[in-house]
Amino acid sequence: MNRQPVLEIERLLIRPLEESDWDALFAVASDPAVWEQHPMHDRWREDVFREFFDDAMAKRGALAIIDKSKDEIIGSSRYQAHDPDDGGSVEIGWTFFATKCWGKGINRQVKRLMLAHAFEFVERVDFRVGETNYRSQIALENIGAERTRRTELARYQGARVLHRVFEITREGFENGPLAK
Repeated sequence: MNRQPVLEIERLLIRPLEESDWDALFAVASDPAVWEQHPMHDRWREDVFREFFDDAMAKRGALAIIDKSKDEIIGSSRYQAHDPDDGGSVEIGWTFFATKCWGKGINRQVKRLMLAHAFEFVERVDFRVGETNYRSQIALENIGAERTRRTELARYQGARVLHRVFEITREGFENGPLAK
C-alpha cells in the first residue's frame, strides 16, 4: 500500500508532506486551540511541533492537506502501521486542521478520500484517539467509525495516556455515511 498517495477532489489536494511544508504547516499547528483536547496540549509550541514534524517525515506516511482554491496548506494526516496480514489493516491518524476549517466538512472529505484509497488494499482502518479528545471521537463517529473495546496506552512526556481505538471496515465504509 502506498502510504503517501496523491489524492484529489475539486476542493482539496492531499499529497506527501515535504520538508518545505514546515512553515505553512507550523502556521496551522501554532494555534493552541488545535491541540486543546489532544494529549499533547503543547504541540503548538515550535520545539514540540518540530519533533512531531520530523517524526512524520521519518516515518513516511504523512500527508499535506491543501485547499486548492487558495493553494494553502490547511492541515495534515497520516497513514501508519500498515499490516497486510489477515485481510490487512492500516491506521489513519495524526490529523489536524486549521481552526478556520472546522465545521466545514473538510475532515469528512479528507477521510472519504483516505479511506477509499486504503480500502483498495486493506479490510480495516484503525484510528487511535486520546481518551479526552472528544472532538475527534465525535468526528470519527460521524464518518461511521465504531468504537472498539480495544485501548492502548501511550507515553507523552513521561505520563501514560489512554487511547480509544475506533475502526471502519471495508463493508462499513461501503454502506456507511461516507458511501457515495
